[in-house]
Amino acid sequence: MPSTGGLVRTALAALTSLMLSGCQAAFFGAINLGGPPQQVRFLPDRVYDESHGLALDLHCPADAVGAPMVVFFHGGKWTEGNRGWYRFVGTALASRGIAAAVPDYRMYPAVRFPVFMEDAAHALAWARRHARDCGADPERVFVAGHSSGAHMGMLLATDARYLERVDMEPRDLAGAIGIAGPYDFLPSTDAEITDTFGPPTRYPESQPVNFVDGDEPPFLLLHGLKDRRVWLQNSERLEQRLKTAGIPVKYKTYPGVSHAGIVLAFSSQFRDKAPTLDDVVEFVQTRSRELSAAK
Repeated sequence: MPSTGGLVRTALAALTSLMLSGCQAAFFGAINLGGPPQQVRFLPDRVYDESHGLALDLHCPADAVGAPMVVFFHGGKWTEGNRGWYRFVGTALASRGIAAAVPDYRMYPAVRFPVFMEDAAHALAWARRHARDCGADPERVFVAGHSSGAHMGMLLATDARYLERVDMEPRDLAGAIGIAGPYDFLPSTDAEITDTFGPPTRYPESQPVNFVDGDEPPFLLLHGLKDRRVWLQNSERLEQRLKTAGIPVKYKTYPGVSHAGIVLAFSSQFRDKAPTLDDVVEFVQTRSRELSAAK
């Protein structure tokens, strides 16, 4: 009879195989089996842009008052994914006392850059206005994302123009958390990406590294050393720009961790693969204490 450890490894291998085979819906369905735990209050389908039918899900620590909030943008190359797939991220954060908002946004080929950035700004502003619905403090809202979602979140935190349109500025954010994101990735040989962000004259507008000017909140950047989809140089270059501008930044790499593995580590099934959740929680809690002490 197989050992418990062997059964777990077999199950994880089957889940990973589903994802790699392109069956993402089945994969994330397996990751998100079951309802939220008792300590999490789930508020789904909160419409933040009625004109485009865009909504987000709120994951709230039960009975929280004044909790920090993370607005998390999912990845998927700006072409795929939805908030439901990433319920495990919101659940993990809420289980640790951090409210989470996970939005949908319009994607390529239906729209091109910068439309999804405008969606992201509206989602972030809505979440901040409604933070108290989730027991959270609107003065302690963080932006975060994985992969292309990290690109969007970090661009919101560096290029002030998007938040200006929703009566915010980057310094209104308590912090920015980029997980394996592309921050300096153009030009590219990928036709889909060049069409998403083209024409070439617009490329500089899409790169977060081009907008660091010293008006940013503190950053946490995480990247797996086994990432073969988004090169490590993206995080390294953004870290250097932030340091040069005098912005507090913590950059951490994970040996042996892949592009997908770094975000899957939010789930209980893959928690032992990387300390992603612990590092995000530590950053949010530390910043929250700093903000409280500054009042």
